[in-house]
This record gives sequence, structure tokens and C-alpha cells, in this order.
Amino acid sequence: MSNQNIYDNEIFFAGYSELRSREINSNTMLEQPAMKELLPDLNGKAVLDLGCGCGSNCLEFVLNGAKRVVGVDISEKMLEVAKKEATDEKIEYKNMSMTDISTLDEKFDLIYSSLAFHYIEDFAKLCEDMYALLNENGTLLFSQEHPLITATVDGNGHYNKDENGRKISYTFSNYNEPGERYVHWYVDGVRKYHRTFSDTINALAKANFKIEEVCEPKPQSWAMEKWPALYDEYIKPSFLIVKARKV
Repeated sequence: MSNQNIYDNEIFFAGYSELRSREINSNTMLEQPAMKELLPDLNGKAVLDLGCGCGSNCLEFVLNGAKRVVGVDISEKMLEVAKKEATDEKIEYKNMSMTDISTLDEKFDLIYSSLAFHYIEDFAKLCEDMYALLNENGTLLFSQEHPLITATVDGNGHYNKDENGRKISYTFSNYNEPGERYVHWYVDGVRKYHRTFSDTINALAKANFKIEEVCEPKPQSWAMEKWPALYDEYIKPSFLIVKARKV
């Protein structure tokens, strides 16, 4: 199966860029705060950012003391933005698929990925590749869409409401049927891959990672005040975050 580079689709890229430019979005209000809490000390460390997008995290790693950052992304459009808006002599951007990282010829102290692994078909192989690229005691920190979100084959998991229109539960299906999922997100046919929670954890364990922390982030009080819709996260989580170590 070839890698889908949906981020270089003009319509998708425009919609995604508009979403990320808003102050109120799930990344800035929920996922990124949780990821930042789990980051290890970066002083003097080498970092590999998989699915680095426009490079904002790469630049932040340098500002937090990283000695070298390599940002990998399959999207030329995303990297064009990164090279304009998130540049530093310690950052190198590479236009490549995450499926090809075994070709990299250096080691890292941290491998980081924000909301990209649900685009990967062979997660077990990716885990093996990441393990090989980490220094001893190196850290893997990643987020992905939660398996409850990716489960339903047609992408139409939905909230159920009471007689007053208040969301009270969430309906999904096909959880134990891993594989391709095609959804509409700005354009039709965006391909993602569903894995169960156990699929994800077992792939990491079999690659010899030690799981240090698993997080299904809940909104912080400041975020709830700015965006009350985040109450939905108490019904079902949107993201799964895992921190693991090479031992």
C-alpha cells in the first residue's frame, strides 16, 4: 500500500492550515498541553520529530535546549512552511515518509510524533525502526487519534443527546476490526488506520520498549473556560498519548 500524502492536496492543506491558525482547536487546547507535560529534559539532546508538519515543535525543542532536531514529513507543502517559519541552524528538515526512517544514519535521544501515527499501516515495523534509532535510555513520545475515534468503519461515530440536546454518550462500532478507514476531512477519501489499544501497546512491547506512561488527556480548567465544548472529552477521549523508553 502506497503512502497517502493528503497534506499536499490544495483543498485539504488550505482547510488544515485554517484550522491550526485558530486559537481554539483540539491541538492547542488539549493534545499539546498534555504532550508538553510528558516531555523529557531536552538540554543537549538530539530529537527526531516524525510528521513534523510546519515545524513549530522542532523550533520549540531547540528553544528548550536540544542540540539537534531532525524533522521528517511526507508533505512538501508543510515543509515549505517549516523552512520559512521555524528555522534554526540546529534544525534539519527531511521530506520523507515515516516508513523510510530506517535509512537515517544517526541516533536520537527523543523520538517525538504528534498526531501522525494513525496514518501508518504497519505500526509494528515503525516501532522496530524507532527502537533502532534511539540511544540507550532514549524516549519515545507520541500522540495519535484515540482508537474509539478511529474504530467505526464509515467514520460516523456519533454523540447521542438527551431531550434537551445535551450530549450524554458516544456510539461507535467495528472496534476489533483493525485496518484501513476512509473518512471525509476537508476532502473525501482521507485514509487512516485503526488499531485497538492493545494492538498499539503490544507493538511497542514486542519492539522491547518499556511503557512509562499512557495518557488519554482530559481538558485543563483554563481550556474548559476558553472552550466549554471540551466537556465532550469526559464522554470519550479524542487522543491517546504514550511515553516509552528504550532500555
